[in-house]
Amino acid sequence: MSGTADTSNETHDAGAKQRVTLIGGAINLVLGLGKIVVGFIGQSQALIVDGIHSLSDLVSDGIVLLACSYGSRDADGDHPYGHGRIETVASAGVGAMLLLVAGGFIYDAIQRLLIDPDALLVPGWLALSVACASIVIKEGLYHYTRVVAKQARSRLLEVNAWHHRSDALSSLVVVGGIAGVLMGLPWLDAVAAIIVAIMLAHVGLQFAWQSLRELVDTALTPEEIADIESVVRDIDGVRDVHGLRTRRMGQDALADLHVVVDPRLSVSEGHRISEEVHDRLMRDIRDVNDVLVHIEHEDPVFDEATFELPLRRDVERDLNDCWADMPAARSIERMDLHYMEGALEVEIHLPWQPDRDPAAIRRELDALARQAESLGYVSTCRIHFVGR
Repeated sequence: MSGTADTSNETHDAGAKQRVTLIGGAINLVLGLGKIVVGFIGQSQALIVDGIHSLSDLVSDGIVLLACSYGSRDADGDHPYGHGRIETVASAGVGAMLLLVAGGFIYDAIQRLLIDPDALLVPGWLALSVACASIVIKEGLYHYTRVVAKQARSRLLEVNAWHHRSDALSSLVVVGGIAGVLMGLPWLDAVAAIIVAIMLAHVGLQFAWQSLRELVDTALTPEEIADIESVVRDIDGVRDVHGLRTRRMGQDALADLHVVVDPRLSVSEGHRISEEVHDRLMRDIRDVNDVLVHIEHEDPVFDEATFELPLRRDVERDLNDCWADMPAARSIERMDLHYMEGALEVEIHLPWQPDRDPAAIRRELDALARQAESLGYVSTCRIHFVGR
């Protein structure tokens, strides 16, 4: 049932992202063209720049739609971690585009101010009215898009929301520039155009930088990492956690970590603990949607020494050679190997023989253990009886 619910939520989120983006795109198209036309008619360079700003948001809307269509696809053979990085690349592209557009605005306004003052535009009340309307419309669109972005946990949609907010702020600057011209300061419209362009460049730089950090697998924040470690350490059976690595992919976070458990747990119990770690992080840490857990039985300081120890086939061969002349060894039902602190502990299980002399059994067991421990890498040999 949880899988069905998750799929339903993802479908709902994708639909919400597409819907808010289409609405924003339609508004940006009408508003952008309207500001450019009125800017030319009303003689406002700042309003023209603001209109192009709105049209740049339209381009970002198209990129968001592309990311929503492809970035929300399930993992496949070519993309085993999903397609979330499509949103990341799209965000970087939007940021770069905003930087380029802002540079063009600044260059043109400086040209008019310093080189060709006669080319300065002189706006009127029509341009002022459109700029005021733009503030109201874009601020409303910002709040609507931000709500959907939080619900869908989409960083790219949040980027788009801030595009709407920056457009509202830039229109506010335009209002100030036009008002200044109407009060007898003809250069203020060009200054307003430069300010709007700098705001646009700042937004573009932020989005491009955040996306690049994600593309190079920058870790989550220290606070988020601390939350993950806290959740894991509270799980029954976990002794310690280390080697935690995190990264982002779109709106999701991926984590892999090493969990230390009791060294004498069974493989199945250790696996059960790893599943609990996986499920608890997926449930309690909002952005985490993929976890890789590596179970360890001791501190990694012993890893190098343990790596030098032989595997089961070689151990059994060496022990069989040691026990070649000992009949009791042929009755061994099971052998457990414990790699502990750079040495090997051997546990063997023999059938219980109540009809035999206990003293004779003890002598045989002691001989088995001594022979096993004569191997340099065997630290201890323990013997257990199995009842029938």
